[in-house]
Amino acid sequence: MTSDNIFSGLKVVDLASFIAGPSAAVILSDFGADVIKVEPPHGDLWRIANHLPPQPVAEDAYPWHLANRNKRGMALDLKSPSAHQVLEKLVKWADVLIVNTPHPARKKLKLEYEDVVGWNPRLIYADVTGFGDKGPDADLPGFDITSYWARSGLLSMTRDAGAPPTWPVAGSGDNATAVGLYSAIVTALYRRERTGEGARVTTSLLAEGVWSASVSIQAALCGAKFFGLHDRKNPANAAMNVWRAKDDTWFVLLITPDKLAAVAKAIGRPDLLTDPRFSDPAKLMANMPQLTAILDEIFRAEPMAHWYEVFNGAHVTFGAVRGPQEVINDPQLQANDIIVPLNGAGGKLTSTISSPLQVHGVAKVPAKRAPKIGEHNEEVLRQLGFSVAEIDGFHASGAIPKAKGHAA
Repeated sequence: MTSDNIFSGLKVVDLASFIAGPSAAVILSDFGADVIKVEPPHGDLWRIANHLPPQPVAEDAYPWHLANRNKRGMALDLKSPSAHQVLEKLVKWADVLIVNTPHPARKKLKLEYEDVVGWNPRLIYADVTGFGDKGPDADLPGFDITSYWARSGLLSMTRDAGAPPTWPVAGSGDNATAVGLYSAIVTALYRRERTGEGARVTTSLLAEGVWSASVSIQAALCGAKFFGLHDRKNPANAAMNVWRAKDDTWFVLLITPDKLAAVAKAIGRPDLLTDPRFSDPAKLMANMPQLTAILDEIFRAEPMAHWYEVFNGAHVTFGAVRGPQEVINDPQLQANDIIVPLNGAGGKLTSTISSPLQVHGVAKVPAKRAPKIGEHNEEVLRQLGFSVAEIDGFHASGAIPKAKGHAA
């Protein structure tokens, strides 16, 4: 793979599964890195996530392409004794190795940093775990629902008062963690440019979850008084709430103190500013349900199109709550290259979501479909210097399967 981009010539081996590690590799690939995705002979389970509820069901393997576009694909059975010869050549070839195998299994496979760094001291070994490298739960497997959402405290806070914890959107914690892992990788690459030294870098779903929840976690660290879970009928602050328009569109409204007068005038109720129930801070807190009920009635009287005009005129922060089908038609996404064409996937999958980083003046590599299982085995093995006889031996031992014609 050749391109003229920021990471042109950067060689990445992605041994990770599911989302966080592979998506960090996708960001590198968007800026020109040559990424080899290495998976077991049966394939990464994320290949069939489009058939695993609660992910939306589709014929197209959209989760797989999202997390593995632009990559070359290898299938390698790391449990096979001869696979270590291939692993050694891959590590010597690579600038970056991304791993997320739980540490007990990693030790058995001889995939720990200490096992491979001797082959390539300049290697950036990027390690993503569920709960971090130390502590009583360091060896536990972690998914974003457990490590990022539940353990971090986020899941206890992202719900309304009286409601049970909900099930977050699949991959939301993983994709946030992917950006963190990417940042660690490029930080280490910058250090290598200055010192010539490789490094082991790491993050965890737990660390990223706590970082995302850090305003509340930091508050807990200093004994702050919490208001409890959000109750939209009795909010801690009526200027930060979710409201419903006449056409049943929900919208978020955030009114900073300097905008109160403008908003009260714009909605036709400047009298609320001088109403004795709300003009005194102590009384306002006591009468928050009454103010909320008044605003509910006001906002339910007109459709969302009306409130767009009103709030835009007052230059206040607001936004309609949208579902996925509405989001994909948002003109902001195309205008800012958030959604981009995807080449070669087939079926209905013609577009994908770009990584959230842009470098002005640098065009990202055009997005290309993810690889089939073992699609580039022969090509990569030859590139690594293995002979035809050696490659036949890997096939015979089962370390490398023959390429299969899987659509995904």
